[in-house]
Amino acid sequence: MNGVLVCSDLDRTLIYSAAALGLRGRDADLPRLLCVELYRAAPLSYVTETAARDLQALAGTAALVPVTTRTPEQYARVHLLDKPPAYAICANGGHILVDGVDDPDWAAAVRTRVADGRAPLAEIRAHLAAATGEFVLKRRVASDLFAYLVVDRAALPPGWFDDLAGWCAARGWRTSLQGRKIYCLPEPLTKSAAAAEVARRVGADAMLAAGDSLLDAELLAAADAAIRPAHGELHDTGWTAPHAAVTAAQGIAAGEEIAAWLLARATADAPPIRPSAPWRTL
Repeated sequence: MNGVLVCSDLDRTLIYSAAALGLRGRDADLPRLLCVELYRAAPLSYVTETAARDLQALAGTAALVPVTTRTPEQYARVHLLDKPPAYAICANGGHILVDGVDDPDWAAAVRTRVADGRAPLAEIRAHLAAATGEFVLKRRVASDLFAYLVVDRAALPPGWFDDLAGWCAARGWRTSLQGRKIYCLPEPLTKSAAAAEVARRVGADAMLAAGDSLLDAELLAAADAAIRPAHGELHDTGWTAPHAAVTAAQGIAAGEEIAAWLLARATADAPPIRPSAPWRTL
């Protein structure tokens, strides 16, 4: 390994459901796809074959770490590489998996940190349980750390999400609207903190990052260099940073572009280094 840590979100950054592919043009001209996730024995998530090759090459050179809001159980369905990466970050930083096994010390430390000085998960769950209407399809709790709703975006009442965000912020929680999911998470539960911990463990010299949602913003801001797709929450809000690139493409083509960008920078003679990058002090 070359001392570069590559931390990337999965859904709608590297991997894409059928609904998120965003493919356009003649079928005969579209890229070949590789299924990287099955759910109930049916295909669920894809990458292009070109992206798959680049990610495999990247994993052979740098420490590639999937960083996801998925629970460990949801992450286990994803087979992105021939050999699973040594580290993975799940539940938005609540779990660090080492060779597929949850690190209990990290998980315990996170739970102590998120319980300090903010509303308990039970209060958030009760508030979400009171949300009624045809727009609410499912209510879920992830790893006993945070809660989320699966919603019908088209039926979401005007201003409802903004009201929820304000209510959560007053209680030390933050919100994110990603596709059909509305997440409510305690503020200290961050991908960037877990990424910094993995960087220390592997002795990284530089960190690259990729992501598409507001929950990825801290991770991208913490890295030496970063990239986001031209879709998703960060794109919709116009998020940018001097060290962050934006893809030209959208959908799964953006995922292919991100894989190529990460590979090129991780294998460069002089990988990007930003001495003041926050991951070094997190």
